[in-house]
Amino acid sequence: MSSEKTKVYFILGTPGSGRREIVRELLEFGLEPGEPALVLLAESEAPAAGEDKLVARAGIEVRRLKWTPAELPAVELPEKGAVFLFADSGADPITQIESLKPWLELHGAELARIFTVVDCQFAEKHPALRHWYQACIHFSDVVFLTKREGVANKWVSDFLKHYQDECFPCLFIQMKKTGLANPALVMTPEPRRVSQYFDEAEDLSGVEIETDDEEDEEDPDGDLPALEPYFERHRNNRRVKELPDIRQYLKKA
Repeated sequence: MSSEKTKVYFILGTPGSGRREIVRELLEFGLEPGEPALVLLAESEAPAAGEDKLVARAGIEVRRLKWTPAELPAVELPEKGAVFLFADSGADPITQIESLKPWLELHGAELARIFTVVDCQFAEKHPALRHWYQACIHFSDVVFLTKREGVANKWVSDFLKHYQDECFPCLFIQMKKTGLANPALVMTPEPRRVSQYFDEAEDLSGVEIETDDEEDEEDPDGDLPALEPYFERHRNNRRVKELPDIRQYLKKA
C-alpha cells in the first residue's frame, strides 16, 4: 500500500459500543509522531462522553457530516495522514460499505482497514442481530469485543468459535479495561477481511484469454452472479441477503 495516499479506517458498530474510545486510543498510541488525523462522525450520532478527548492531541480534527441514504458525503481530506470514518450506526451498513469504494476513489484515498465493534451486552440481548454482525464482520479486518461485563463466557466463546470454524481471517480483540495491548498491530494497513470488494483488480490488458464459446454466451435472463453476495439484489431491487433494521433494536436498548 502506498504511503503517499491518505489512509482511511472505516468503523462499524452500534451507538455506545465503544467505537470512539477505541479510536481515541488509536489516535493517542497508534499514529506516528506528528501524523495528522481527521475523525468524521455522522450528524445523527449523539455526542458521547469524553468525545472532546478525540482532539486532545495536536493535529487531530473532528468533523460532523450529513449522510444521505445512497452515498457517503464528499469532504476535503488531508493530503496525508489517517482518516477515521465512522459509519452511521443507525443506517444500513451494507449500503455504506458498498458506497465506500467509490468514495475512496473520488477522494484519491485508500482503505487501510475496516473495524467492527461488537457490544457484547447488546448482541447477547438481541440474538436476531447475529446476521447483522456477521455481515459487518464479513467486510472487517479487525473485530473488537466490548462490554463483556455480565455476559456469559459461553456466549463469548460460542460467538468467537463460529468465526474460527468458518476460518475468518480477521483479528478478534477482546477489549480490556487496560485498553489496547498493541495499537500498531490494529493500525497496520494489511487486509484481513473475507470480502474481496476492496481488492485492486488485476490488470489483464494484453493477456490473451481463451474462452469456451458456448459458456461465453450471454445469460438469457440478463443476470450475472454477484461477486459480492451482500450486494446482490432481486429484480425488485431488494437485497438477496437482507439484514435486520438495526434501528428497531436500538429503540429497545
